[in-house]
Amino acid sequence: MNKSLIKAHTSKAVREAVFAYKSKNKTIALVPTMGALHAGHISLIEVAKQHADRVICSIFVNPKQFGKNEDLESYPSTLQADCEALEQAGVDLVFIPTVQEMYPKGFQTCVSVAEISTYLCGHSRPGHFDGVTTVVSKLLLIVQPDTAIFGAKDFQQLLVIKQMVQDLNIPTNIISAPTQRAKDGLALSSRNQYLSPQDRKRAPLIYQTLQSTAQTLREGSPLDQALKNAAKALTKNGFVIDYIEARDATNLKPITGPLYQKGETPPQSAQLLCAVKLGQTRLIDNIPI
Repeated sequence: MNKSLIKAHTSKAVREAVFAYKSKNKTIALVPTMGALHAGHISLIEVAKQHADRVICSIFVNPKQFGKNEDLESYPSTLQADCEALEQAGVDLVFIPTVQEMYPKGFQTCVSVAEISTYLCGHSRPGHFDGVTTVVSKLLLIVQPDTAIFGAKDFQQLLVIKQMVQDLNIPTNIISAPTQRAKDGLALSSRNQYLSPQDRKRAPLIYQTLQSTAQTLREGSPLDQALKNAAKALTKNGFVIDYIEARDATNLKPITGPLYQKGETPPQSAQLLCAVKLGQTRLIDNIPI
């Protein structure tokens, strides 16, 4: 029988629970979410359970990471179902703060990671990662977890948070969990439910295009041409391209020179990343090259 899920709505309540766990020498893992949970989130919880005695999840739709004309107001909310799923998954505590709890009157602080936040999604969504790092830093300070789990689907977010934790000497180990996919390859995302039935059928082309592009690069194709071909293939099928790029997998800096040459090991680890719009839905994905 699954243990009862504790629901906390204030930082004080979370800290009291954490103090009780730590007084019994229990390790703690944090899984931050914005709710609308799916199998990808549950996979993060499974990873968390492997690394800690107690698992805390947060559900908070963070307004600071949404830009003007983005989908804050329409972001899906399924709180009751989310809590049931967390309890079933064996989570110990869920933190469900209000906006006022996280950003009380007079709140003025912003946590910003300068360089890596400006690439890719950071370029397309100015201020987005400042919102992410501000809320994640607050959650890490409130929960004080030994580990925190983030999905590799949000690859840039993962690297930004790792940089922040390193720079600020935050004593939390950031663990990456593999991207979870539907049977047809589409990366699981809360935003997938925005897709029309027709667009949902086309959406797996993102992953298929990434796979085929990575393969051509491994075979020695020129980088610029491979990326142009990928963008052309997606555009032809109704996708609006924000970006499709190969970047250094450790810092997201642009890659110069050939990735692969016959019989040679690639000079650096590389990640193929894209952001596209299908209908009104913005989707991201990435794979290693």
